[in-house]
Amino acid sequence: MSEATGAHLKRTLGPITLTLFGLSYMAVGTVFTTYGIVNQLTEGHLVDSYIVALVVMLFTAASYAAMVRRYPVAGSAYTYSQQAFGGTTGFLTGWVLMLDYLFIPMINFLILGLYASTQFPSVPTWVFTLAALIAVFVFNVLGISLVGKINTVIVVVSLAAVIVFAILAIKAAINDPNAPSLLEPFIPGSVGYSPIFTGAAILALSFLGFDAVSTLSEEAKNPRRDIPRAIMLTTIIGGLIFIVVSYVGARAYYLDDWSTASTELLDAAGAVLFSHVGGEVLAAIFVIITVAGCFGSGLAGQVAVSRILYSMGRDGILPKPLGILSKRFGTPIVAATTVSIVALASLFVSLDQAAFMISFGALAAFAMVNLSVIRTYLFPKGGRTEPVSAWGWFRYGVIPLIGFGLTIWLWTSLEGLTWIVGGIWMLIGVVILALKTGFFRKPVPKLNFSEEIPSTEAIDALSAEYPLDAAEARSER
Repeated sequence: MSEATGAHLKRTLGPITLTLFGLSYMAVGTVFTTYGIVNQLTEGHLVDSYIVALVVMLFTAASYAAMVRRYPVAGSAYTYSQQAFGGTTGFLTGWVLMLDYLFIPMINFLILGLYASTQFPSVPTWVFTLAALIAVFVFNVLGISLVGKINTVIVVVSLAAVIVFAILAIKAAINDPNAPSLLEPFIPGSVGYSPIFTGAAILALSFLGFDAVSTLSEEAKNPRRDIPRAIMLTTIIGGLIFIVVSYVGARAYYLDDWSTASTELLDAAGAVLFSHVGGEVLAAIFVIITVAGCFGSGLAGQVAVSRILYSMGRDGILPKPLGILSKRFGTPIVAATTVSIVALASLFVSLDQAAFMISFGALAAFAMVNLSVIRTYLFPKGGRTEPVSAWGWFRYGVIPLIGFGLTIWLWTSLEGLTWIVGGIWMLIGVVILALKTGFFRKPVPKLNFSEEIPSTEAIDALSAEYPLDAAEARSER
């Protein structure tokens, strides 16, 4: 809500729409993005990594749901950690999240180039990646962004493609006498469980949909009720889709030694798998769908990042020029240019490196949300006036503590290079924070991840408008 103008976001979204949004953000076709990378890492046991990832994400999703009930506003992990631990922690949590915002468009450009090159092998992959990046920059400056209906259409088509693949994969496995047994995809290989945990850490990027749902709290009809439900449904439905697709894929297309997998299978697994179970025509259709989806997602991501940087520049958190709007188009042209320059890294980084960095930021944010639940419900600022029930200790203590532990476990499974890059990024954030606060002598500025994060007074007003139901109110006591 804007205190200056009284304007506010319209509350029009119900639980079904919110769940569909979460699933669309998760992009059900993303299972093919890391298919080859994680299969090679786990010796063909992608399905195990997805199962581990889903279990971990369910605990974290429950923590998101708990925080939404207390703070039914936009801002996601940034808002929750800021309200629970203060401005410094909130800023650093938001700063780590910037890795997601910067690398998600980048990974879309990478995938677009890889899949387009499967149909035009004589053209270098970087040509398609650069062309998409330039086109997105132009649209960003002109102010043209994809509307929700277009994104929904792309997601529906992607889901249809995934369903078609699953049906054909099941048919191929039934007709193949050499197909693995029903249980073989679940049995770890000779390398044991450690690679499965690392694979699960990479796959954390596949579950960012429930984080996206939490950002719509100010547009939900009943945020305290509908957002938590949508968060849990998004996680469960999306996770089950990933598990089913990876399982049928393991039975329809298998390798005795994934270390010998082709570069095309590792980078553009979807095209290879669709060609294997449905022929070249279906593979070509899948490539078209994937390229269109990646372009749309890349455009939406670049527009979002530009607005974030514009807001940070306007508020003085980052250099002021980032807050400059184009006089002709009314768009954040400096921020858009900066984001596109950063996205040029997609010409040099590999798909697995980008995936690792997205997971680094996501898992860090997930860990802080779990801790925020414990602080907010069990050890609030100013202390508690009433004792906590046994159920309250379990719901707001044990569950988020398990979620935190599991998330840290996956976080530490990431590669060493990821920690080096992530650590440097965190250090930059600390330096920025120190400079902006006179080495922490002044208040920490707010990092806005939505149009405007409401003030504490606005949060209290929203909490009064959508109070806790009787059951939850009792559980807090």
